[in-house]
Amino acid sequence: MSTTKDFIVEQLKEQIAGFKAGAKHETVGRVIEIGDGIARIEGISEVMMSEMLEFRTNKGSVYGLALNLEEDRVGAIILGDYLGIKEGDEVKCLNKILEVPVGSGVIGRVVDPLGAPLDGKGEIQADKFYPVEKIAPGVITRESVREPVQTGIKAIDAIIPIGRGQRELIIGDRQIGKSAIAIDAIINQKGQNMICIYVAVGQKESKIARIVAELEKRGAMEYTAVVLAGASDPAPFSYIAPYSGCTLGEYFM
Repeated sequence: MSTTKDFIVEQLKEQIAGFKAGAKHETVGRVIEIGDGIARIEGISEVMMSEMLEFRTNKGSVYGLALNLEEDRVGAIILGDYLGIKEGDEVKCLNKILEVPVGSGVIGRVVDPLGAPLDGKGEIQADKFYPVEKIAPGVITRESVREPVQTGIKAIDAIIPIGRGQRELIIGDRQIGKSAIAIDAIINQKGQNMICIYVAVGQKESKIARIVAELEKRGAMEYTAVVLAGASDPAPFSYIAPYSGCTLGEYFM
């Protein structure tokens, strides 16, 4: 009996020693207007620009991003299905900015702008999580453009060659082969020790499925990641997709 009593006393002492008193602070507001993937919220005046928000609905949690900070209200984009959100729903500030998974685990995969897998191959094995909004690398940090990128298209490589680290705009009307140029350039990088990231914004999933199938057929998905904001996805996905693609690319710099 004495041994049991001593054991209980020791357990109580350990619990008391490890007890930390303190209140948990949460910033919570309410939805006052919702429509077309945009929400207006009141009661979260402490929110930061580009801070992640959690909308608590009857169907579970939906995440959003604070973008328009007014004096007494906040405008946010909904990163998911906004149809389940209604006026009066609770909104919680998460005290963090939007991050996406980066690393070699994303290569060979098709993901949405938030880094969630779309190809049915299981969860993404990320090396790290990088913030989407951050200061771009400075001029000193970047390597100089001194090595060419062979696209495999003779007219481009001979007349307007592209260098590694250079930006190049492919512009033109519909159905004239802009995507074909990009896909051919990706396929031509096989064996060149280069990571390729294809960001598709507003395109049909059927078209992206054909592109991915062609890349897999040519062995190009071994060094390529595809970020897809489809035509049927919420409009905020189209806004975030280019940022997510750049964030993934910065990891491999």
